[in-house]
Amino acid sequence: MPEEGKRTCCHCASRKHTPRTAELKADVARRVNRAIGQLNGIKAMVEEDRYCGDVLTQLAAVESAVKAISREVMQDHLETCVVERVQAGDTEVVDEVMGLFKKFM
Repeated sequence: MPEEGKRTCCHCASRKHTPRTAELKADVARRVNRAIGQLNGIKAMVEEDRYCGDVLTQLAAVESAVKAISREVMQDHLETCVVERVQAGDTEVVDEVMGLFKKFM
């Protein structure tokens, strides 16, 4: 049960009306696994006292990889969930999308 005074998102526990394609799922999984591998490498670099500039370069690469995953999921969201909700007359989804854009800018 949500804490008093806090709103919960009605869409957080729901599923997409149009499932993600197998291709998208595989691509996102592959990219996430690669980012996890990069993060594990960075952890090892820190534990080995590697040069800070090298660690920062690897952190920038992981950040770029995660942003690319986010763009891919955002595109799917816009092309499926958002379009479907707008077509159903639910224009509140525009506010949701703007909130999501703000998180990535």
